Amino acid sequence: MNDMQQPHTEESKRILCGIMGILLGGLAIHKFILGYTKEGIIQLIVSVVTCGAGSLIGLIEGILYLTKSDADFVNTYQRNKRGWF
Repeated sequence: MNDMQQPHTEESKRILCGIMGILLGGLAIHKFILGYTKEGIIQLIVSVVTCGAGSLIGLIEGILYLTKSDADFVNTYQRNKRGWF
């Protein structure tokens, strides 16, 4: 039963991070949800310094998150901790 619940949790995190990346990419909420504190702070600073233009990074990452399969997302962003793109 525990194995059956695991993919649902991972899928929810992928979808949540993807939507947050698209809608609120400049605030780097998707980075903080994944536990990437350092990358989240860097993205937040870049967005403030560039007057919001840095939020394009979040938009791109959100789209990438949503186009990946659950297994690819878990391997890339949760197990291997790939912080950018």
